[in-house]
Amino acid sequence: MDVTQLVQTVAIYAIPVLFAITLHEAAHGYVARYFGDMTAYAQGRISLNPARHIDVIGTIIIPLVIVVLSQGRFLFGWAKPVPVNYSALRSPKRDMMWVAAAGPASNLAMALGWVVLLKLAMLLPDNFFSIPLRLMSEAGILVNLIFMFLNLLPILPLDGGRILASLLPSRLAWQYSKLERWGLPLLLLLIVLPIAEGRTAIDFVLTPLVGTSAAMMRSIAY
Repeated sequence: MDVTQLVQTVAIYAIPVLFAITLHEAAHGYVARYFGDMTAYAQGRISLNPARHIDVIGTIIIPLVIVVLSQGRFLFGWAKPVPVNYSALRSPKRDMMWVAAAGPASNLAMALGWVVLLKLAMLLPDNFFSIPLRLMSEAGILVNLIFMFLNLLPILPLDGGRILASLLPSRLAWQYSKLERWGLPLLLLLIVLPIAEGRTAIDFVLTPLVGTSAAMMRSIAY
């Protein structure tokens, strides 16, 4: 990838990545407040302003490096985690599921929003505005689907792990929660360890889900 392609890739993916990560975190805070936990609200983290959620390394540098190296095939990153005091929720075990699900749900909503913008770009004649909008919209769909499906993996501390813990019987949930310390090392192994034809375990799991979903969404616009 030459310098021109690098700059173009960064320019296209920067805004979708920024909002996909930061609004995902904001959604957790909004839902936590709804169910009684005011921790994020008290710290000013319930906001649609991305600046309140940005972690320079995790929100900007790491995702863009991964996008460039994978040529848009994969994405990983994080924002400053929104603090959630699960004991402050009205029904901690039940409400934890909704707080966790809010993040992936926000990514689904953003993906659909980018579909609308893609449709708009397709209706406009090709020019200096519509072409970048089309490319950015396609990136926005892809980015949000990757984040949604990645976070739904049943691995603590990912949202999918939180959802699974809330659905398990209390005793099993407690046993499962003890595995959280191994969650991030396991996730990193799934991301970087090739298992066949240079593809990682994450590739085998996410590629069909993301590819099929992205194709369905793009078909709405095209």
